[in-house]
Amino acid sequence: MITALRLWPPRRWLTAALFGAGFVLLIAVPTDLIDTPIFGREVPPTWWAWPSLLVSSVLAGVLLASYVATPERTVTDRTATRGGWVGSVLTFFAVGCPVCNKLVLLALGSAGAMTWFEPVQPLLQIAAVILLAWALRMRLLGELSCPTTTEEVHA
Repeated sequence: MITALRLWPPRRWLTAALFGAGFVLLIAVPTDLIDTPIFGREVPPTWWAWPSLLVSSVLAGVLLASYVATPERTVTDRTATRGGWVGSVLTFFAVGCPVCNKLVLLALGSAGAMTWFEPVQPLLQIAAVILLAWALRMRLLGELSCPTTTEEVHA
């Protein structure tokens, strides 16, 4: 995997940095980790919210950049894409306010959000990081594999 990253041109690294910064904003603004007048938060953020968001944003940024300027598709594209999406959504739920999330409130109510959902949030973040890292690994290993054509696969 490190070999694949070493082969990346500066354009891909710039893309990774921009996507990573965008990911931070996309998650931090609606979860009110970055205070704005539009969104509020009833429960203060946990001590691990920012570090875990930054880890997820680095992984998501590099993962998204792996799709830039790669003309060949790899066998792992579909599963890696799903892992990236699921990991990103889990990060949103993990760092968000447990009682501010309308889906959680509808499913569990405010007492259930604090009693059942809040203790699970660190596990959601761990799952998010694992999925994002797995998806990135699949993409990078796919870049190093030998390309095949469909005729070779079906022969």
